[in-house]
Amino acid sequence: MIKTKKAVICALSALLVAFSAGVAGAQTDYPSRPIHFIVGFAAGGGNDLFARLVVQKFQENTSATAVIENRVGAGGRIAADFAAHQPADGYTVLVGATGQMSIATAVIPNLGYHASQSFIPLNMIASFPLVLVVPADHPAKTVKDLVAWAKANPDKSNYGTSSPAFTITTELFKLKSGMPAVAIPYKSSNESNLSVVSGQSLFTISDGPPAIPLVKGGKTRALAVTGSERSQELPDVPSMAEAGYPEVNTQLWSGFFVPAGTPAPVVVKLTAELGKALADPGVQEGLKKMAVKPGGPTGDDFKKRIDEDIKTFGDVAKAANLTFK
Repeated sequence: MIKTKKAVICALSALLVAFSAGVAGAQTDYPSRPIHFIVGFAAGGGNDLFARLVVQKFQENTSATAVIENRVGAGGRIAADFAAHQPADGYTVLVGATGQMSIATAVIPNLGYHASQSFIPLNMIASFPLVLVVPADHPAKTVKDLVAWAKANPDKSNYGTSSPAFTITTELFKLKSGMPAVAIPYKSSNESNLSVVSGQSLFTISDGPPAIPLVKGGKTRALAVTGSERSQELPDVPSMAEAGYPEVNTQLWSGFFVPAGTPAPVVVKLTAELGKALADPGVQEGLKKMAVKPGGPTGDDFKKRIDEDIKTFGDVAKAANLTFK
């Protein structure tokens, strides 16, 4: 009987050693097959372009095979939900953005994933501020002017918006400034910016790519960019902190994530190699041309940023009585 128990224990020990060796070997050989980078937006969009730029250099540096897979829909949430439920083996990497990650976690009920609990954050790809614009011929020359005008003309004060990120940021601005403004929904930030050009909207706060060409073309006037720093694309436009509203500091971002439970050696290797690709001068220049700030926090620091965003967006949504589906 004792010999039988010893034999069983020895057999189990051997299996455990073999399993451990197999896992270690698999991690040492990583990657041994194609890595799928999941993008929640259409090809040609900002997050897709970010991913392709970095992943191309990642492939060149590592000789790994990488596949960009676009799973479009629900503001990127379909892709995030898909990635969250894939095997945690390092062969599925989500290209996640603020909207589908921090904001969705904060305000979307019954979400099938959590930005910082269902995933391990690897590297931030880039971040960028939002831009507040008014019609080029509007009398407001500063943010304070806009607030004063809106308070004096509450029945004419409205804003165009096309996503929860822009709506929450604008409602935060309203809360901090005390200005009245009714939201007018649009399908895209391009449409909301054009609504300012046409005079349908008093102002909009949106991402830079659709806003900046209209500002530079004299169709709209930029009053501020969110955060504490000025934009390289609009160096003469003050930050919201300079304008007197430091709390309006929304910085949207894109980054790389793997499912929670991915082995630590794989996480370390991916983070290092993606970081190396991000640091490449050509990649840096390519990202800057897209009006974004390359790089950002990694690992635990990235997770901390995400958790802070979740709290901020959730608090604003609650204070402004906002609901999203």
